[in-house]
Amino acid sequence: MFAQCPVHGAHVNGCIYSPTTSGYIKLGKQEVPIVNKQVLQGGLLREEEEFVKHLVGALNGETLSKTAQKVPGGLAGLVECNKISNFLVRLACEGIFENGLTGVNAVTELAAPAGSVVLNTAAEQLGQGTALTLPVKVHLENPLLGGECYIGSTKEPITLNLTTGKTTGGPTGAPGTQKSKEEGGILEISGVSLVSNSFSAPGATGCGLFGILDPLLNAKIGLPAAAGKNTAVLNGSVELANSSAVEASEG
Repeated sequence: MFAQCPVHGAHVNGCIYSPTTSGYIKLGKQEVPIVNKQVLQGGLLREEEEFVKHLVGALNGETLSKTAQKVPGGLAGLVECNKISNFLVRLACEGIFENGLTGVNAVTELAAPAGSVVLNTAAEQLGQGTALTLPVKVHLENPLLGGECYIGSTKEPITLNLTTGKTTGGPTGAPGTQKSKEEGGILEISGVSLVSNSFSAPGATGCGLFGILDPLLNAKIGLPAAAGKNTAVLNGSVELANSSAVEASEG
């Protein structure tokens, strides 16, 4: 599982492999369940503060895997063709429905370099404060939406400050159960639930020809959405390894 950890990189003294297997992300009025495993992985930098670690990107470039999750209701739930004013775009929309290409995938991607991802192992175990800082953007995929339809961007990321503790008026996380493996070289934390409802979400951009569908999507989803109107629940596990354990396994 640590094959993509840059263990020989400068100042890297650990590795992380963390699959999310269930939960959901809700932006505005649109909730997307997590049903396909998404993996956060890479190296961990040696820091002055023992419990705070910045990530180093995975060797294969997939620090956060680009895993598609189906949007409930598909295109019909996001766009009403008869409300599109542009005649050609309205015809294209109707044509897609007639061809059965109505599914929409939401792909959560990193919106900043890997070093912007920060893990706080003390906060994770205590259930207090931010355990994981994760800047992301959400790619909405469908032929009608084009290839650049995003909620969030590098300039305006959706910054998830996730906790394993309580949120205000929202879900409660779980720090999980620790188990030591490989003679203490690997720490496995199972049953982890990372949650947040304190982040804002910008409006969708780049959707349809010249962004013509942006207003329709934003009105339907309820974007932009201020903090308190969005929720993330990421359930899964975390595996942490020290560099010596990973290097020993390579031999």
